[in-house]
Amino acid sequence: MKGTSRHVRTRHQVIGRTLVIHLGGRRRVLSSAPQGGGFRSASHIINHQVEANLVMNGHFPDPARYLRKLASQLSIGIHTVGLMTAVPMTQLVMSRVTAGILWVECFATVGITNAVRAGEWPLHSARRKETHSTRVGTINLILVTSGSLSTSAMVGAVQVATETKTGVLRDHTIPSWKGKDLATGTGTDAVVIACRLRGEGPLHTYSGTHTIMGALVGRAVSNCVSRGLARARKRQEMHR
Repeated sequence: MKGTSRHVRTRHQVIGRTLVIHLGGRRRVLSSAPQGGGFRSASHIINHQVEANLVMNGHFPDPARYLRKLASQLSIGIHTVGLMTAVPMTQLVMSRVTAGILWVECFATVGITNAVRAGEWPLHSARRKETHSTRVGTINLILVTSGSLSTSAMVGAVQVATETKTGVLRDHTIPSWKGKDLATGTGTDAVVIACRLRGEGPLHTYSGTHTIMGALVGRAVSNCVSRGLARARKRQEMHR
């Protein structure tokens, strides 16, 4: 294990309010993204910042369509997975963790004003617009690896990333918006895992917390979420 670095090598750029990650060809991707979610083959991932008040006022009834149009405007084609966030790209945090030829990189935007505890009952949508017009935040995690993961290992990577995020939130005692319990995430979190095609990278059948792949995912996510929380808190204090 060589440790953690903030200097990722996956080609990426911020264009205006959009992070564009170039995967260097087709990759297998699993995500909960509004555009291109589920299992698919993709060559690019985008994370686009939108104005919080526009989201809460329903100006994006079809995020997937909006993100596809954005991808076209950016000339990166249709094989794109797209995320949305109210967090500015100036808050972007990145991490790279390596073990021999295997590496995992994480790109994250962290917002916590929308923090919730899993299992809390959601508010009625109409009431939410009235009472939460300023409570927009999300944690978007994008993971890229040199490994070639089985389908179950890709699901396992999402599981480890989610466990790690929740652990960091609880370590930092981030409260749910209700203020009664500690948060496990936010109401709009998304996660993406992108890996090499079969035969193009080291094959990993499993990626749980007892595996090197799982350990790399955990370290990369922990580093990003911890640093992202620090930036989110600083930003909250500046806007009080």
